[in-house]
Amino acid sequence: MSGPHVIRGAVSLPEAELTWRFSRSSGPGGQHVNTTDSQVELRFDLAKTEALPPVWKERALERLASRLVGGVISVRSSEHRSQWRNRETALVRMTALLAEATAPPPKPRRAKKIPRGINERRLRNKKARGETKRGRSGGWD
Repeated sequence: MSGPHVIRGAVSLPEAELTWRFSRSSGPGGQHVNTTDSQVELRFDLAKTEALPPVWKERALERLASRLVGGVISVRSSEHRSQWRNRETALVRMTALLAEATAPPPKPRRAKKIPRGINERRLRNKKARGETKRGRSGGWD
């Protein structure tokens, strides 16, 4: 889990800006579950960070606006019984979330003219289907 947590390219999450919180997790675990804090909450202050390029930061703040609380993004993990695995899962989720939020917008779709042959084939098929359906009516006296 140590080392750079790469978002994309040369940009990574700085360990110093990550805030970890641990609490008791619900779910499986037997007697041991009552004494260990295995649920993990990872927080990252997106609004104040200097680790992201300004363009990425702006993009992420816009795209994650509904998930931010005071400029802070939060991710929880409690599916594993061990705190260590939950920490890894939360970190992977956070980096994936930030990678998706900072990704450049897709290229705009350019409208292209439909080839004449495709349009003619579509109309021929429609006509044939209509003839098939017309042939079904006409009673069996």
